Parts: sequence; C-alpha cells; structure tokens
Amino acid sequence: MLRTILTVICLVTMSLSFAINCLAEEAIKEKNPEVGDTVELEDGLKYTLLKTGNGEVCKSGQVLKVHYTGTLEDGTKFDSSLDRKQPLEVTIGAGDVIKGWDKGIPGMKVGEKRKLVIPSALAYGEKGIGVIPPNSTLIFEVELLEIKQ
Repeated sequence: MLRTILTVICLVTMSLSFAINCLAEEAIKEKNPEVGDTVELEDGLKYTLLKTGNGEVCKSGQVLKVHYTGTLEDGTKFDSSLDRKQPLEVTIGAGDVIKGWDKGIPGMKVGEKRKLVIPSALAYGEKGIGVIPPNSTLIFEVELLEIKQ
C-alpha cells in the first residue's frame, strides 16, 4: 500500500515537473522565437519569425523605418513599401497605424523580419477600407530597417 502511494506521488511529481518545464520552454520561445516559430498573442494576433535581427530591440513610442508588404488571406497584395522602393517611417505604439502593427512590431530587432497575421478587430474591422473588404484578416511581412534616434 505504501509502495503504491509513493509510486503515485512520484508519477504526479514527474508529471508536474514535465508540465512546468514545457510551460517555461514556451515562455522562453515566445520571448526568443527561432526562425519559423509562430507566436500567438491573447488577442488573436500571430507573428512568425522569418529572419533574425542583430540590432537594437524596438519599443513603443520609437520612430521606426520599415519595409512591408500587406496581403489578404487569399494572397491579394494591397500595399507594399518595396514596390515604391521607399521604406515607411512610423511611430510605433502611437496609433499612427493599425492596432495589429502597434502590438506586433514592438520587440523586433533591427534587421528582423516577421510575418504578422492580424485579425480584423486589430485592423480595419467591420468597415474595411479601400480594397480591403470588411472583416478581413491581414497578413504583413515587416522588416525593421532602422530605429530613428
């Protein structure tokens, strides 16, 4: 009987230890994703690391220079700074861009490239805008080129 109880306690302890380690690894991965890793935030925004950066980490309130391409879920391109051959300069976290950018770009390093999958609630919502239909999930590939001082 005592042996059975000790065996059960050991198994429960090992299971809890394994679960805690898995959660810790996920938390580390979210803060330090590797190329190809996808992180989903609580509001439904997802980002995938496409290329690592080696520079400074950007924060809300900073002026950034980025290249980007925006597409709909069906692959239709609706905008691209690359096509214009001119990066976008934007203050991130100031409400100058859609909420999905304000939430998905902070934490990027200079040189990093991410794919943001932005639910409509963090983009243009029920109204849409221009060629972007209402309730559209938007996909952006964003490369952080520079943090302006």
